[in-house]
Amino acid sequence: MPSMNDLVRQHTALGDSDLEWLHLLVSEWQLLSDLSFADLVLWVPTLEGTRYVSVAQMRPNTGPTSYQNDMVGHLVPRGRRPMLDAALDEGRIVREGDPEWREEVPVRVESIPVRRDGRVLGVIARNTNLLTVRTPSRLELTYLQSASDLAQMIANGTFPFPGQQVDMDASPRAGDGLIRLDADGIVQYASPNALSAYHRLGLAADLVGHHLGETTAQLAPSRGPVDESLAKLASGWAPREFEVEGNDGVIQLRAIPLKPKGNHIGSLVLLRDVTELRRRERELITKDATIREIHHRVKNNLQTVAALLRLQARRIGSAEGREALEEAVRRVGSIAIVHETLSQNLDERVEFDEIADRVLAMVAEISPGRVAGRRTGRFGILDAEVATPLSMVLTELLQNAMEHGFGPGERGTVEITAVRSGTRRDARLLISVQDDGRGLPEGFDPQRAGNLGLQIVRTLVEGEMGGTFDMVPASGQGTRVVLDIPVRAEKG
Repeated sequence: MPSMNDLVRQHTALGDSDLEWLHLLVSEWQLLSDLSFADLVLWVPTLEGTRYVSVAQMRPNTGPTSYQNDMVGHLVPRGRRPMLDAALDEGRIVREGDPEWREEVPVRVESIPVRRDGRVLGVIARNTNLLTVRTPSRLELTYLQSASDLAQMIANGTFPFPGQQVDMDASPRAGDGLIRLDADGIVQYASPNALSAYHRLGLAADLVGHHLGETTAQLAPSRGPVDESLAKLASGWAPREFEVEGNDGVIQLRAIPLKPKGNHIGSLVLLRDVTELRRRERELITKDATIREIHHRVKNNLQTVAALLRLQARRIGSAEGREALEEAVRRVGSIAIVHETLSQNLDERVEFDEIADRVLAMVAEISPGRVAGRRTGRFGILDAEVATPLSMVLTELLQNAMEHGFGPGERGTVEITAVRSGTRRDARLLISVQDDGRGLPEGFDPQRAGNLGLQIVRTLVEGEMGGTFDMVPASGQGTRVVLDIPVRAEKG
């Protein structure tokens, strides 16, 4: 299905600012559809002025649809729908005409001109399914009157409100709770859901007949000057969205001033009980903070262990024992780097490129030769259960390359290369660690070598990460280690 941008730019003479106004209207018109119990179709005259193109469509959540099929992209000639012509040419809401019959369903059709800066950009066709018409309740009468006021504001060019882009998914809807206020902010009608939300805030009486702003301010915790501001917001004098918390309840409110004839006659207040949603959000925030604090403490503990090992290494007379402790310090340090990174994130995933660079710098400091280390390619974002063992694997491989590939004073290079491949379902990380040093000894078998570092690498890569590991002579000179590890795909 073509987008509204494509249809407007392909078929009409509207500019970017007009298109932006239509987007603003479409972000709001779910409310008009729900209050009207009707389908809405936005028709815009084509460039040559002989046809209309439908650029957007909305179905109501509060009643049956009048259109089983999508209308977006349809073209109709002028004259076929006289009510569209009258609304466009005369700039007024057109309600004349008998109901139409569509697939044995009677449909009442109305046309609402969409005005901006004195110009009519298009027409909204409001289509009401009459099959289920009955005597309307007080709620339905309030809905219909509010819809009529909003339609008149659209025809006058005073709705939607400029600069008030609405998130349709996050903002309250008519069915969540609706309050109708008069010009003084007194409640004329409150839907059952709206009344229940206020009861959760601590209201013990009915809302009708009370000043909504003052009542809301009394229910919210006292915060000095904030009370006056809250009372004004809840009175509906300006288009605003805000939240009120009280009595362990939280409600989200959206005020819509009504000015169908230019003067303020009252307001609509849409509201939603978001108590449980905010409670879960707070629990998640607390959980995230706890997890980050745990990673921070683990990092500190690991650094303490590393410091103790260094202290012990200085007191050992045996060169072999001192070297073993220094290797342990580097292993502990590589894990500490991962936990330090995790302590700064909101989830259990880390950008591993920074970790790889820090591990490379840490190991290069102990190189017996003058070896330069570098990284090419990108590791990307990895889960913690991959990042932790991988940091240890890189530490062992780099340490092995530095110590066994180069002698004291020898120059050389160790390069880490990382490439992500595969699909979202089968993503993989291909890593190579290559040096230009002495190369492998004659008859060396990396799968059977008893070196502790290589045993750690094999165990972590094959046993913990489910990958593969191989060590081969590099082309020309040196050694190349290849790792193939399954990973979770990065979000696009």
